[in-house]
Amino acid sequence: MRKLVSLLAVLLAFALAFPLTVTDDLGRTVTLKAPSKRIVTMLPSVTETVCALGACDRIVATDNYSDWPEAVRKLPKAGGLYNPNPELIVSLKPDLVLVSKYGRLYETLERAGLTVYAVRTETYEDIFRTVRTLGRLLGLPAAAERLVAQIQKEVYQEEARAAKAKTRPRVYYEIDPTPYTVGPESFIGVLIQKARGVNIVPKELGLFPKISPELVVEKNPEVIVATYPNALETLKKRPGWDRIAAVRTGRICVFTGGEDSLLSRPGPRVAQGLRLLVDCFHRP
Repeated sequence: MRKLVSLLAVLLAFALAFPLTVTDDLGRTVTLKAPSKRIVTMLPSVTETVCALGACDRIVATDNYSDWPEAVRKLPKAGGLYNPNPELIVSLKPDLVLVSKYGRLYETLERAGLTVYAVRTETYEDIFRTVRTLGRLLGLPAAAERLVAQIQKEVYQEEARAAKAKTRPRVYYEIDPTPYTVGPESFIGVLIQKARGVNIVPKELGLFPKISPELVVEKNPEVIVATYPNALETLKKRPGWDRIAAVRTGRICVFTGGEDSLLSRPGPRVAQGLRLLVDCFHRP
């Protein structure tokens, strides 16, 4: 009897919450008649969040880069930001497609009659806002609140570990050899701060700016973090970088082979990324 009452409560909540009209991160109005059951996710962080909400079984396809959890690896792959496969997406008849706010994929899919929600997750607070939004779209608001609390608890545990450190090293974080980096107000920039590092990139340059290598020489970071293959060799070859403290002392942390995903994806595993930074900044 108790299970029946609980089921009726859930069904009633769905009935009251839907049809649901929300505004996506492009400022577009999106309406869902019912909680989404057939979803295409075109961002790895969104794929991970949907699964962490307990709705992995609703995903019918993902972008090429979604590889966690294990269950999503076998799903059809619908391309990436610059090479999407709208024909595949349309053929799967999803009731919701979750795309990046960057690119024009949403226009093609809307013309095909699909419901599309555009996502932007660039700041630390965006992580939790996105979790709650996806919880609403999936009809899982309680699960979203539990996930937010879980992520925040895990992050706090890593912050507490970092708080024991006696120093706050100057840090330079490189996404790729262009070089693109992270500003203090990006989600990675906030993780650097929580790990008790000091980002050398001025916030005025933006969230994910392209910078001059000379700026790094000038700022002389004590720790360098990079998240692409062969970074160590690339960094050491740059003119003048042999004078940088991090290069001279060998305090360069290169994360690849899956570890880079923990740092680059603003989703439910963000505390694991923070753990990598804490260990990098404050190892003996």
